[in-house]
Amino acid sequence: MSLEAIRYRRGSLTILDQLRLPHVSEYVTISDCRDAFSAIERMVVRGAPAIAIVAALALAVELSCSKIEYASGAKMADTICERLEYLVGSRPTAVNLSDAARKLSKVARDAAEAGEGPEQVKERYIVAAEKMLQDDVEDNRNIGDHGAKWILDNVNHGDLHMKPVSVLTHCNTGSLATAGYGTALGIIRSLHAMESLQHAYCTETRPYNQGSRLTAYELATDLPQGMATLITDSMAASLLGRYQLAAIIVGADRVAANGDTANKIGTFQLAIVAKYHGVKFVVAAPTTSIDMGTASGNDICIEQRPAHEVLMVTGPVVTTKPEGGLSVDVQSVATIAPGMAGRIGVYNPSFDVTPKDLIDAIVTEKGVMVKNENNEFELAQLFV
Repeated sequence: MSLEAIRYRRGSLTILDQLRLPHVSEYVTISDCRDAFSAIERMVVRGAPAIAIVAALALAVELSCSKIEYASGAKMADTICERLEYLVGSRPTAVNLSDAARKLSKVARDAAEAGEGPEQVKERYIVAAEKMLQDDVEDNRNIGDHGAKWILDNVNHGDLHMKPVSVLTHCNTGSLATAGYGTALGIIRSLHAMESLQHAYCTETRPYNQGSRLTAYELATDLPQGMATLITDSMAASLLGRYQLAAIIVGADRVAANGDTANKIGTFQLAIVAKYHGVKFVVAAPTTSIDMGTASGNDICIEQRPAHEVLMVTGPVVTTKPEGGLSVDVQSVATIAPGMAGRIGVYNPSFDVTPKDLIDAIVTEKGVMVKNENNEFELAQLFV
């Protein structure tokens, strides 16, 4: 059963604190947009789909609990749009967040322009935000099924009963990064459900270790013992050189119109390794991650993270209390010599861009996109 990262009911939102996983499963209350901004920025919640949904639902909760009275539907719509614009600033690279804000702003504006009052505008926004939560799970299951079938068809030449396949994934793209099921990890789940998964490998994903903390946790939860293996980021080339893998499957925080893809740092080098070894490189993303307004990867804004993430290793130290239960103390340990923090520069981009030429397929909830005879992805077809 997939882990539940987002718990929502009308007027209430809690999210699983992913900074404490896998040692402690603790839910954090999100009462308003300020709480959501902080949680997204600090990576208490992460993963492009989950970020967008938490932001949208946080505003829904804030509106549900607010006692402020608005003079008109237009005033309510103005407030909704302003709050959504504020939330977009929490993680600039992930296009799902700005896409959700644009769509939800339009819902509010359209309702106001139709002459609806403030309560009606608010209700339309809340219903639309709630629908995003529901749609994400269904979209992820479709991505999983489409991707699994494409990999099997291309590796096993259409014979789904041939030997199960092994795959590698990077970062975390499962139920912890979405409303449920997952994108790239959803494909792995679908392969397993079809009894076509031999083995799943995941990278640690330095410097935040989403792979070792979160993906390994999900795989160990979902798969039988012995079917999943964790590797360090630097072991991927060695792994592909020694073992036969069918595909490397990754998610996407933004896909440009030409197919260039921004994803967690380390994705680009995995694509190069896959190309060298003749292994399929598959991007799994909902259409909300595709930004037709961004021509290529050169136009994608790459978020730069703080230096201390590289210079320090931070994690929870868990001990058993004498009276029973667990005590969690988050501690940081330096990875460099004392006094060197101010003397060494740090390059810490959160994402990198993989050129379309290294990508074999882009899997969405609508199907699988491959390049045409001119080596181009025709992503615009997804929006016709």
